[in-house]
Amino acid sequence: MDPVVIASCAALGAAGGLLVPTLVRRIPEPVPAAVPGEADAVAPDPEKIPYADLAAAPGLGWKAALAGALTAGVIGAATGWAWALLFVVPLVPVGVALAYVDHRTRLLPTKVIAPTYVGLLVLVPVAALLDGDPGALVRAGLGWLVAGGMFWLLWRLTPGLGYGDVRLSGVLGIALGYLGWGELLLGLYGGFLLGSLGWVPLRLLRITTDRNFPFGPFMLLGAVAGIVWGADVAAYLAGRQG
Repeated sequence: MDPVVIASCAALGAAGGLLVPTLVRRIPEPVPAAVPGEADAVAPDPEKIPYADLAAAPGLGWKAALAGALTAGVIGAATGWAWALLFVVPLVPVGVALAYVDHRTRLLPTKVIAPTYVGLLVLVPVAALLDGDPGALVRAGLGWLVAGGMFWLLWRLTPGLGYGDVRLSGVLGIALGYLGWGELLLGLYGGFLLGSLGWVPLRLLRITTDRNFPFGPFMLLGAVAGIVWGADVAAYLAGRQG
């Protein structure tokens, strides 16, 4: 563990977390489902909390900063200095914002996820160039296809999965795929495992009464688990087979 890397990642994660209320406030409200061709078209929900009200929640700034600092610090401790931090650390406050919004509204807004793709398409090739590892860029692309394709099929077959989860899976697939196959596989599996475990208390507490529950936070937690333990799990399994 490099304390300088950990402290730097934590500081950047905290700074990004402070911007979460501003990010949430600027999300446009979903358009009605009757509007054709809109990616965020949804059925009208009179109980949906406006994004401006979510952003104004007391203490959101410091709570998001704390979550960003802890998450980015853990990632920095797991990876050490790596060029991949160029795009992984900025994903932390975005993930905090998406987890919060999905938890409160069961929506993962395209207006947040689409610019994240653009940022990754710029920063991931830069990181691969600085790493001198074109294979990492290939893995990122394959991770996008694997994660996005798998979630797309599940969205078609599983009533409880929303298309926002499909969009988010591509972002996570790119980042995890770049880091390694172990990170990708554990990150995806961890999201499903945590989601399955998390659904039980949500149902018991009557926070949800069906299979439609906010899956985004569990996907993001699974991705962090993949970053932290994916390489070790892959090495262990390779050793068992060897």
